[in-house]
Amino acid sequence: MQDIGLVGLAVMGQNLALNMAEKGWAVSVFNRTTSKMDEFLEGPAQGSGIVGFSDFEEFIGSLERPRKLILMVKAGPAVDALICQALPFLDEGDILIDGGNSYFHDTKRRTEELQAKGILYVGAGISGGEEGARYGPSIMPGGNSKAWPHIKEIMQSISAHVGKKPCCEWLGGGGSGHYVKMVHNGIEYADMQLIAESYDLLNRGLGCSSEELESVFSHWNRSHLNSYLIEITSKIFAKKDADGAPLVDKILDVAGQKGTGKWTVASALDLGVPLSLVGEAVFTRYLSARIEDRQRTGESIGDDVIRLKIAKKSFYKRLEKALYAAKIISYAQGFYLMHEASQEYAWDINLGACALMWRGGCIIRSAFLGKIKEAYDRDPNLSLLILDPFFKKALSRSIDSLRRIVVSGALNGIPLPCFSAALSWYDGIRSRRLPTNLLQAQRDLFGAHTFERTDKPRGNMFHADWLSGE
Repeated sequence: MQDIGLVGLAVMGQNLALNMAEKGWAVSVFNRTTSKMDEFLEGPAQGSGIVGFSDFEEFIGSLERPRKLILMVKAGPAVDALICQALPFLDEGDILIDGGNSYFHDTKRRTEELQAKGILYVGAGISGGEEGARYGPSIMPGGNSKAWPHIKEIMQSISAHVGKKPCCEWLGGGGSGHYVKMVHNGIEYADMQLIAESYDLLNRGLGCSSEELESVFSHWNRSHLNSYLIEITSKIFAKKDADGAPLVDKILDVAGQKGTGKWTVASALDLGVPLSLVGEAVFTRYLSARIEDRQRTGESIGDDVIRLKIAKKSFYKRLEKALYAAKIISYAQGFYLMHEASQEYAWDINLGACALMWRGGCIIRSAFLGKIKEAYDRDPNLSLLILDPFFKKALSRSIDSLRRIVVSGALNGIPLPCFSAALSWYDGIRSRRLPTNLLQAQRDLFGAHTFERTDKPRGNMFHADWLSGE
């Protein structure tokens, strides 16, 4: 009998199956298009011991009980359809694992519906792309906790490891696994946008060549900014086209997205959490897609950028500090969102474990995450990361650079939506008094929405006759 089955042999599914087989697990696979499965078995999987089935009932029947089945299909209706297809052949205690990018509310619903039928459902966020799936991704499982003892060894064996620690740990009930993966992707959006804004400052603002950009990012990758995204960015600047020109300069400035960033922002709005960097990163991708509008507007009113008048080496150091400060703030927002979601949905997510899981295998992996893990080791109930002593000190040393970078962008016509959002959030979260008292007065005047008073206990509401003249 086989240890585990996998449905869906797109690139991620193929690489995950090969990863499991390489770790010694007996794997059965099924794909709706049989020819694709045959190509896989006769090609990359040849000699791996992976067994393919063209009949779905035989495929499920090949699995040792409790049956463990990973679904690697497109999120949405395809997952529900596959569950319906599998149910007649499953017994009580069998386990379904959704390894796609499903919406966490869908995972919550499926977990509850299948629990009523005796089936253990797990939503496992998997990050790391094709390479991660093949050699060790970050895996974020959550759902029916009864499934974890049966799948723990398999999941942790195929995940990335930092030292001897697997980048895979149980997160909680319901849709917690897919929620954490969703927030991971949201932070990824913000990370990428901050890097893109840094590139814009260096390229258009400072006139740096691709060789200089490669050198700057390579240097940063040896500093506290060390991360997968900084590393690959330096490699992008080194890549030349057939004519010897930098390939990045020939790529159309229109960014795509698959929706997880939007989901993250929508969840933040539902929970009332200010997630401004991810929001700006999503909106900037939308703005990039409006290329015809941007071209027309640029031609009409101009798109001139004023060159920065500063020594390059000095600016590199300032931007490095500003990027570090903005990164801290972005992660503080993301972890605050997970903290609030964990309370709202009663998941009891271990935020330190999230940081550890993201240390390896995933797209936002970085040395920086080790410091976040240490912060939650010091205080497991920490809600705001910037209140941790390490990050409080780090921000105090770098916030002036962030201010100067935001000013440089504003004065020189270079849009810095995420850098600006980071600074605004930082100044807002440390403001013991905001001007929203005036906003509430306006609401009370035109809509009688009432207000609280500073000289009265919280919860007591008042209304004023604003136009009486008294």
